Amino acid sequence: MSNNNDEMNLNKTAVESVDKVVEHLSATPIFNINHVVEWTGFTPRGAYKVVERMITLGLIAPHGETKEYGQEWIFREAEIRAEVDAERTSPDTINIVSVEYEKTGQSTKVDELGMREMQKRAYEKRNSKKLLIKAPPASGKSRALMFIALDKLKNQGLKKVIIAVPERGIGASFSDTDLTRHGFFEDWHIDDRNNLTNEDGLDDRSKVGAFLRFMEGDDQILLCTHATLRFAFDEVPVNKFNDCVLAIDEFHHASISETSRLGELLHNVMAASSVQIIAMTGSYFRGDTVPILTAEDEEEFDKVTYTYYEQLNGYSYLKTLGIGYHFYTGAYLDDGALSAVLDTRKKTIIHIPNVNSKESTLVGKLEEVARIFDLMGTWQSKDENEVDHILTADGRELKVANLVDDDPEHRKKLVKYLGTVARNDINGIDIIIALGMAKEGFDWPYCQHALTIGYRSSLTEIVQIIGRCTRDSYNKTHSQFTNLIVQPNGTNDDITISVNNMLKAITVSLLMEQVLAPSFTFTPRPSDGRKAKPGEVFVKGLKQPKNPKVKHILENDLEDLTAATLQNEQIQKAAAQGLTGDYVKHLQSKIIRERHPGLTDEEVEITRQYLATNLAFKTAEPVRGKDGDIKFIKLANRFVKIDELDINLIDSVNPFHHAFEVISKKVGSDTFRIIQNTIAGNRIDMKVEDALALVPQIKAFIVAHNGAHPSLHSGDKNEKLLAQAQAFLTAHRAKYEREKLTREQSHE
Repeated sequence: MSNNNDEMNLNKTAVESVDKVVEHLSATPIFNINHVVEWTGFTPRGAYKVVERMITLGLIAPHGETKEYGQEWIFREAEIRAEVDAERTSPDTINIVSVEYEKTGQSTKVDELGMREMQKRAYEKRNSKKLLIKAPPASGKSRALMFIALDKLKNQGLKKVIIAVPERGIGASFSDTDLTRHGFFEDWHIDDRNNLTNEDGLDDRSKVGAFLRFMEGDDQILLCTHATLRFAFDEVPVNKFNDCVLAIDEFHHASISETSRLGELLHNVMAASSVQIIAMTGSYFRGDTVPILTAEDEEEFDKVTYTYYEQLNGYSYLKTLGIGYHFYTGAYLDDGALSAVLDTRKKTIIHIPNVNSKESTLVGKLEEVARIFDLMGTWQSKDENEVDHILTADGRELKVANLVDDDPEHRKKLVKYLGTVARNDINGIDIIIALGMAKEGFDWPYCQHALTIGYRSSLTEIVQIIGRCTRDSYNKTHSQFTNLIVQPNGTNDDITISVNNMLKAITVSLLMEQVLAPSFTFTPRPSDGRKAKPGEVFVKGLKQPKNPKVKHILENDLEDLTAATLQNEQIQKAAAQGLTGDYVKHLQSKIIRERHPGLTDEEVEITRQYLATNLAFKTAEPVRGKDGDIKFIKLANRFVKIDELDINLIDSVNPFHHAFEVISKKVGSDTFRIIQNTIAGNRIDMKVEDALALVPQIKAFIVAHNGAHPSLHSGDKNEKLLAQAQAFLTAHRAKYEREKLTREQSHE
């Protein structure tokens, strides 16, 4: 949120008055002067001054017609949410994330060599021998690789470039490209015999012979799948990779796990040859938990990072993005489920659930596709490209791609059509139905709606699916991701599963919000009064990291720590019950110790403070002055002067607050009551160390309440937590005494 007015220097009283209003705006986003008088206790004249300040800050805007009397205003956050919600395909879809971008055009502009912003940033590191490019879908990673690879062959003396992609369909991203027309020194070309991603009827293992021929010959560029590369590693001596460039697309498919052959082989070839590595990914974790590289290997890589925020904010057409959830009952093919959110006028990718998932209808994947066809209209024909033609009830003919059918001939023709025709022709396809395909690396810029059935646990998968609809294109100003999830109702077991899936879905949304948010650097507030650098935020009470070990964690692992914290079930349950403070701090510290054993208590606390700050800022909204500096911050339902930001305030922020606030307003009262009761009924999953961490608070409570112990029946969440911890420790002590007595008796 930017502001061009100079009236940003508010005194403490003025900030507090704005804070009092902001506190009420989530519940009452449209308000008048009488509300402000009530919330602040000011006279109407004083209330109008508060309103003027908030307009200046960009927090609110006039709502409806301008009036001399009875004027209403709207919370800008709610206004953006309303704009995004207006683009939903169903009014019952709950957008937990609603984002508006500035359309600066920066990320799509090209320089004199034909490079976009991300590609230029990567090309500046073209001399690197080990390069890791982390950039979102649609940022142009494939073309960035073309630029770097050609330079290595032409100007750096490298002999060969081998590009590996996870599946054949992604090979189209590396098809022949005219680069000289835009100013580069050479065009991109791969001989057909060296494009091992072609659908020629051979499996990945059968293509190893062509790989061996390439390594022995004079050809310079080869494209293959990850699988072919794995098989080739078994046949090709490691020294053959000397003076070669090995480029791994969608690098998150490799990991240091012993079960990851690609990760193991990559480590071996790096250690035993002079191979140069270019690794590209849109999500730098595999399975969201296993690191790709050992810390030692990762240290050798130069890194180029281009954030999702930079990408989307710099588009020319896309203005808003919604990430939403739609609850349904019964089966997803029943009336009111998929049919309620599928708008056949929007270019849509539908991902059906895995046949083994809870959401599967058990009729078989091909029959599910046939029934989805029936929801769209009447099937007419299948053309020579394996595209299905369906006539809608209002007379439109839809072109639908069925990527669920894995018949080799069908898929070969259809994938070729999607890669050569549909990606360049807006009339080429209308709807794509997929199961495992059409995720990473799949390029369909016209896609407006990514519609996924069933909960997906992997952030990597969600990022990739959302990436299908966030490419910039003239046919859309809004992109929408909708996840269909079974509504919490039915038997107790079903309710618990559904609520837990909903909590996990919220977590994925928060993780996605983490990916979409601008990045900040956090620094203890300096005593010399220096001005913060761009993207830097000062925090009172934040401790300075003193040794290289902690600095390395904060520089390289903070985002993954944030993801691990949001995905932790104890954190989720505590946040769902509105708990903050010492217990959550203890859980955060425990996560840090598990990921980084050997840290001292002080090192853990320093790391935890930066983790908590990063968590809080992922859902924060900065207010900038004319000079671009952050002047204020909206944190949960608090409005704070940036100079007053301190670690205690940050520790009081529940990162799940906004998501539950949105859900409470959007789902029916009966459903939300079920959700609340289920969460309230979930006892905190407590271990001995967790309960012991609360003992000082229990003692303090007893002293403060004249000897009274915390009650399990209290309406105060934190008191109830202390009572649970005390009951847990009492039961644990009783169990210990029983076992001790049994042991003593057995020795008599």
